[in-house]
Amino acid sequence: QVQLVESGGGLVQAGGSLSVSCAASGRTFGKMGWFRQAPGKEMEFVAAIVGSGSVTTYADSVKGRFTISRDNAKNSVYLRMNSLKPEDTAVYYCAGDDRLFARATKMGYDYWGQGTQVTVSS
Repeated sequence: QVQLVESGGGLVQAGGSLSVSCAASGRTFGKMGWFRQAPGKEMEFVAAIVGSGSVTTYADSVKGRFTISRDNAKNSVYLRMNSLKPEDTAVYYCAGDDRLFARATKMGYDYWGQGTQVTVSS
């Protein structure tokens, strides 16, 4: 059974930092990504990482503040979030797939976690 399990969400003040993690089991993925969905809004792409981590992609809204990384030995992907803003408040989902294209779209991923809440207070 393939599972993606996120952890590490929580409440943080604006300007602070937080890391979320995603542990995969049942298989490995050539591509892993983070997406988020704020209340009343569509799910949006945050970041993606391919292979051992040599290729990363970020949404413009998080570029320079967020860092995606992975540990293939642990079959895990991480998202380090710095300089957080209230507009970063959302449920954060990790996703995995072996198709290396379509890194920034939901349709590029077949496997999804249940999400973890990140709340940034002003």
